[in-house]
Amino acid sequence: MSPGVDALLEQARAGLRRLSPHQTVEAVRAGALLVDTRTEGQRREQGDLPGAIVIDRTVLEWRLDPASEWRIPEATGYDREIVVACRHGYSSSLAAASLQALGLRNATDMTGGVQGWLEAGLPLSDQPADVRR
Repeated sequence: MSPGVDALLEQARAGLRRLSPHQTVEAVRAGALLVDTRTEGQRREQGDLPGAIVIDRTVLEWRLDPASEWRIPEATGYDREIVVACRHGYSSSLAAASLQALGLRNATDMTGGVQGWLEAGLPLSDQPADVRR
């Protein structure tokens, strides 16, 4: 019998030092890479995060692994701080745990996702999203 998705989520979060939306702002100011994994429809509905790079969840590991030939230029090393954001802060925990398993030891996610960002009263971007394919 499967332990279920809740157990998987709990296990993923046990290895993360999750950041609040306000802590995420500070981390980005200090040089962290903010990665938004929401779909285009979710971003259209909720808005875009300032300074975030949008990477589809299906290619996240390939774009952020510094050893991957398909990495983005910002994937500069395994010690790079990365904060993953999603709609509500669930799939981002699984994504951050996957990045840690890949060797990106400073990967984490944002509690509450973009919904938490909005509830914290933080601003959205007025610029087009930086979407990486």
